[in-house]
Amino acid sequence: MSFADPVVITNSISGAVANRDQCPAIPYTPEEYAAEARRVVDEGGSMIHIHARTPEGVPSYEIEDFQAITEAILGAVDDVIINYSTGAIGVPLEKRVEYLRALKPDIAALNMGSMNYAKYSRRRRDFVFKAVFENSFDTIITLVSAMRELGIRPEHECFDSGHIANLDPLIDMGLLEEPLQISCVMGVTGGIRPTARNLAHMSEQIPGGADGPNNWGVIGISRDQWMLVAAALTLGGNVRVGLEDNFYLPNGEMARSNGDLIAEARRLTEMVGRRPATVPEAREMLGVPKREEPTRREMLKHPIEAAEAQP
Repeated sequence: MSFADPVVITNSISGAVANRDQCPAIPYTPEEYAAEARRVVDEGGSMIHIHARTPEGVPSYEIEDFQAITEAILGAVDDVIINYSTGAIGVPLEKRVEYLRALKPDIAALNMGSMNYAKYSRRRRDFVFKAVFENSFDTIITLVSAMRELGIRPEHECFDSGHIANLDPLIDMGLLEEPLQISCVMGVTGGIRPTARNLAHMSEQIPGGADGPNNWGVIGISRDQWMLVAAALTLGGNVRVGLEDNFYLPNGEMARSNGDLIAEARRLTEMVGRRPATVPEAREMLGVPKREEPTRREMLKHPIEAAEAQP
């Protein structure tokens, strides 16, 4: 790795679990998403990971809400890579494919294994929530096949090293093409512990190795995020920060916006001698074509009709 290498800095703009009682800066309305996106891009972010919400803040999987948020973001910035979540508990798979087919984001997150998914409180000595997060091979293949058909690049979210190994059969089946985008998700109860050693271990499991042709990065959950960001930058990976993952700055203060978090990620990137990737650089690194403005705008204006017109 050359320390002049660019870093793809991704923003997880809102998430679907936390609300404004916990962090007032979480965006709800399309206009708020747009304002946050502007701050993100201004501070060096090149990709935005989107969970849709209604204007009241309720998590949504409806085409109309993804459409309104995406239109607002693309109207506020010159360019940014749009990344949709496909993860959900209790939401039919067909509904998650439906908004991908209608709106065709640049990238869609693809969770790479089933797991216990929980948040535990040591103070309460009890779980805040706990569930089984189903991501069977049948589910994964359905999603990756739809993404392949639609020209959407998958982002493979891996919560443990075994999830990275789940890429192997998909590569052998010809369902995936390099460069892959692999995110090591750390800090979720039920997944791998958030340590720098574990991140190094996961990076070594990437197909082709940590220095190979595929892109990898870290998604650090909660206050361990900054230690993991620093480790990923040193090891040659990309990073993600945002209000979905962590509310707090390295000094313990609550972020006033996603822009605050991206600014800290940029500073860490520059401190280790690397630099934020521009949006065109990030598109090239991740194998994402340049956004065709007229086509994208037309798809967003008439998403359902456009989806029905697909062969």
